[in-house]
Order: sequence, then structure tokens, then C-alpha cells
Amino acid sequence: MKRNQFLVGMLAFAPLLTFAERVTKKIRTQKPFQVDAGKGRFDEVVKFRGVHPNDLKISSKDTEGELSVFEFTGLDKVGPQLHIHFNQDEIFYVVDGEYRFQVGEETKVLKAGDTIFLPRNIQHTWLQLTAKGKLVYFLQPAGKMEEFFNYMNALKSKPTDEELDKIHKEHGMKVLGPPLTL
Repeated sequence: MKRNQFLVGMLAFAPLLTFAERVTKKIRTQKPFQVDAGKGRFDEVVKFRGVHPNDLKISSKDTEGELSVFEFTGLDKVGPQLHIHFNQDEIFYVVDGEYRFQVGEETKVLKAGDTIFLPRNIQHTWLQLTAKGKLVYFLQPAGKMEEFFNYMNALKSKPTDEELDKIHKEHGMKVLGPPLTL
């Protein structure tokens, strides 16, 4: 008798466990959505170096942290410092313009329609070679890149090298050197 009561009790309790798991687990976006040209996923304006639109198109919040997608619009010949991501692979697709990528010791020039895969734990950077350009890039898993860009965008002044090192470390990256130059 006690065994039957125990089994019935466990069966009654099982749906509560499933519900609790759903409540505590991140909920993946279940509905399709559209992000218009020139807009970010949550209507946030994020600018790389205060000038170049760097729009979040698909958020880590949409994918349970599996993926983030950004669209970068370069308005002059610019690029990030040489850096490394400890936990994210990056994929860049060149929509418009021409870019020079440094990945490890290799240098590649990409033009519209080209794609490059940058594995995690390999130093890399890029430089826009044309007056205007556009990249769509993917980070997998998403990591803390959205938070990094939002944090950098909110800064009122240029951080010191020490502050920049700390910011990158907090977001799973490390600066290894200066940006590429022409």
C-alpha cells in the first residue's frame, strides 16, 4: 500500500518538476521576428568607436546564448585592436566593401560576398580598406559580446589601457596589440 501511494505521489509530482524546469530555464524565442535595416534587435543604438553602426540583429536572448548576429556599417577605414576570444568562434560575411583580416599569422583580403571563419583562441583583427563597408558577423556561442558593445558604447571617455584590459577580460577576450593600419 505504501509503495502504491509513493508511486502515485511521484507521478503527481512529476508535472511540477517539468513546470519548475521551464520557469528556471531560459526560454528560447518561439516566434519569428524581423529586424529592419538600420535598426537593432531591441531598438538600441550601438556605435563602434562612437561613429559606426553596429546593430544587434539576433540576440543571445533569442537563442539561449547559442548565437549573436551583428551588422557593422563602416563609414571609414577602421577596425578593432588585435584580440582573442576565449570561448567564441566568429564568422564574418562581407556585404559591401573590402576588408583585410589577420588571423594568427595569416592575412586575407575579403570582398563583397566572401566569408571568413575565425576560430576561438586564435588572435585576429580586421581593417576596412574601402571608404564604406558592411559586415554581418556571427558569434557562436554568443558569450558576452552584446554586453561588451553596450558597455563600450556607454563610456563617456576613452578607457586607459588597464581599464580596456579589464573590460575585455570581463567579457571573455584579451587585447593583444594595436589595430591594423593601411
